[in-house]
Amino acid sequence: MTTTVSSPVKAARQRGQSQLSVAWGQFRKNRLARFGGACLIVLYVMALFAPFIAPDGLSNYSTSNITKFHPPTPIHIRDPQTGSFTRPFVYQYTQQLNLDTFENEVRPTEQTCPIYLGARGDSYKLFGLFPSTVHLFGTGNPDCKVYLFGAETLGRDLFTRTMYASQISLTIGLGATILTTIIGLFVGAAAAYFGGIVDTLVMRLVEVLAAIPTLFLLILLRAIFPQNINPIFALYVVLLLLAFVNWGGLARVTRGQLLSVRELDFVSAAKSLGASDNRIMWRHLLPTMTTYTIVTLSLGIPAAILTESGLSFLGIGAVEPYVSWGSLLTQAQEGGFSSFTSRPWVLIPGFFIVFTVMCFQLLGDGLRDAFDPRKRQ
Repeated sequence: MTTTVSSPVKAARQRGQSQLSVAWGQFRKNRLARFGGACLIVLYVMALFAPFIAPDGLSNYSTSNITKFHPPTPIHIRDPQTGSFTRPFVYQYTQQLNLDTFENEVRPTEQTCPIYLGARGDSYKLFGLFPSTVHLFGTGNPDCKVYLFGAETLGRDLFTRTMYASQISLTIGLGATILTTIIGLFVGAAAAYFGGIVDTLVMRLVEVLAAIPTLFLLILLRAIFPQNINPIFALYVVLLLLAFVNWGGLARVTRGQLLSVRELDFVSAAKSLGASDNRIMWRHLLPTMTTYTIVTLSLGIPAAILTESGLSFLGIGAVEPYVSWGSLLTQAQEGGFSSFTSRPWVLIPGFFIVFTVMCFQLLGDGLRDAFDPRKRQ
């Protein structure tokens, strides 16, 4: 008697396709997931080439007398005299005292500054290795700058700082999630495979971590380190803290799933053939978690980005001169509700946080559906 299995998985196997190739075919049919993935690629490329894309240096203060909340500078493409199309340019701005309100106001002058591609500017090291002074765009005039996103409270270009902040926010989110996944997978696999005292210790540790509020634990661990430590070292501390407090849930899920896999025939066959514990864990147990791991990564990275942004917003994450999207949002606190009315551009880093999380959610939903055999048609 033969059994008939009508599923796309069986058809794919008959054509010699692997599970990943079938999932990729299903993923390509999801337009929202492809949109999210494409946007994330663009964001990470922008973060990788941030020093080149940004027209200014990370900590470069305005060289003019404009030192606070410069508005975004409109880019013009028509000559003000003839009205004909010309090279893109911006007007130079100056700060003037309003005699009615006795407040300094930023106003444009009649001085124009052409925008050039490949303009020379502040020096930087691309990828930390290759020194250069060429930027994607700029005016070449330190007294006349292009403020695409405006400037923050110290007159520093917000677009430049947002590009540099993406390096930290995206890297910490990705790095912390990868570390969390690695720790959770191996600890959960060890608990499921060895059992006994190892299983008991791992599960008790997971319960202890789950009983402590995450935010309280992060603040407590961060408070152990002095405030004047190296900013780069502080970033690594934040990354390790995020990985340390988030691996428990994944370890519990991995343990539960591998407890059933441990009793299957192929694991027993590997044991009878004399395979070592390391080989069984690496070649037989952990590969069964591939699809779950991919989905967990795509959904865990945005959670880590939100956590890091929240910590930086509270002042215990990225510190000056380095910035993240969360620390840039602290600019919105100055002036209270006026940030929404008089200087809404300081909220732009928040848009990047929301947009990145949305793209990861779209990508994660698409991957989950692609790897779900019940939704393959």
